[in-house]
Amino acid sequence: MAAGSAQAGGSVVSSPPPPPPPPQGLGGWLRAAYRFATDRNDFRRNLLVNVGLFAAGVWVARNLADIDLMAPQPVA
Repeated sequence: MAAGSAQAGGSVVSSPPPPPPPPQGLGGWLRAAYRFATDRNDFRRNLLVNVGLFAAGVWVARNLADIDLMAPQPVA
């Protein structure tokens, strides 16, 4: 058989499982958030976590950049 040719007999192509229904109520949202946070192979979760951490770092850099942490503090 030549390289790149299709094999006879066919292969079974499985479709991904249907997505779960949207969460209902607070318990459903908490379960969905827990499942989302603990899924180890989820590209979307990693992307969202990294973007969130980046945004938090940008916020800290923009809002705390003018504070000199080494300066003596005024005595009240």
